Amino acid sequence: MKYKNLGNSGLYVSELTLGTMTFDNEGGAYAGLIGATGQELATKMVNLALDAGINIFDTANVYSSGVSETMLGKALGDKRQDVLIATKVYSTMTTGPNDLGTSRLAIMREVEGSLKRLGTDYIDLYQVHSFDITTPLEETLRALDDLVRQGKVRYIGLSNFSAWQIAKADGIANLLGTEKFISVQAYYSLVGRELEREIIPASMDLGLGTLIWSPLAGGFLSGKYTREGEASGRRANFEYPPVDKEQGYNVVDKLREIAESKNASVAQIALAWLLHKPGVTSVIIGARKEEQLIDNLGAADIVLSEEEMKQLDEVSAIKPEYPQYFTPMKRGENLLSRFQNN
Repeated sequence: MKYKNLGNSGLYVSELTLGTMTFDNEGGAYAGLIGATGQELATKMVNLALDAGINIFDTANVYSSGVSETMLGKALGDKRQDVLIATKVYSTMTTGPNDLGTSRLAIMREVEGSLKRLGTDYIDLYQVHSFDITTPLEETLRALDDLVRQGKVRYIGLSNFSAWQIAKADGIANLLGTEKFISVQAYYSLVGRELEREIIPASMDLGLGTLIWSPLAGGFLSGKYTREGEASGRRANFEYPPVDKEQGYNVVDKLREIAESKNASVAQIALAWLLHKPGVTSVIIGARKEEQLIDNLGAADIVLSEEEMKQLDEVSAIKPEYPQYFTPMKRGENLLSRFQNN
């Protein structure tokens, strides 16, 4: 297992993160959509991840209404001091007028709930789960800064922000002198490369690390889905993230071709592609079954050649949007001749 700095911090994280969205022993709302993993299996998965060298575990206050956090805390037990716990704040399963969002009130309330459920007195990475359009970033950052100063939180991150929102948050933190976000958690896969347009460049420019969620596009890149027929599973009930299936099946075909040449699984190649991409710090893997997790862990040992990366890049390429297609002029280039040549 390789370890990388998470952004411009001194925090080192494994290149694979274990996601715990499936941890649910109470049949909550997520169970019917993505499946459920009981406590016994959850503990076994955590131990498998630890044995493989994973040192960071990702959850959220909203996953199974907090059950995921509780189960993760129990699974870690006395190993808690040896790992990093990342959880999130923003969403809730309740509907009170002050429940949703990242106001000071919501943050201070939710962090106490997460600490209690996790059975710990500090959170290593506390992430804002979504951009809150109703709360000033100044309020959110000052509240998070207070949590760091109190010792309840070590580092802060953000998730599902657009590039301009990431840049704005970084700028405000600089102006206020508060704790800065060190990481971005975002969706990225071979059938979902939109973040390459703005989010990855912004993160790299500002020195933020990245944690990648749904790297297999909700199972689409697991190898179970083909033109000939889609297997039953998560996407049968919860077709998210959305996928352009016409291009997606071409991607799966290429993945299968490379996988067969390496005696690997389709999922392993899809994950390995991400591990080779610039700007990617750690890829979040999750599983409902033990064998799925073991297979995903094997991606860390896959080495893709430049030619294999090129083939996967080409089959999964997204069309550039403005201003990406308006590339900067080179010294000595004549603007008029550029358009005449086109």
